[in-house]
Amino acid sequence: MSEELNGTFIDVEVGDSVAGDAALAEKLAEVCPVDIFTVAEGGVGIVRENLDECVLCNLCVEAAPAGTIRIVKLYE
Repeated sequence: MSEELNGTFIDVEVGDSVAGDAALAEKLAEVCPVDIFTVAEGGVGIVRENLDECVLCNLCVEAAPAGTIRIVKLYE
């Protein structure tokens, strides 16, 4: 039995100050070319199985208030 390895290479951190912002969630879902973001009941949702599809375009970082979205490379 194999274990899913979502977020093996990339993780996305959403700041507490914007995590519950549904309008921002919609904007992030719209700009992300690989559908990492979704509108969740509590605001910004992350589609974990899409994390490693991230192309490091930074559109999410640019769409959000400064310092509230962070793309973390889990490799060197």
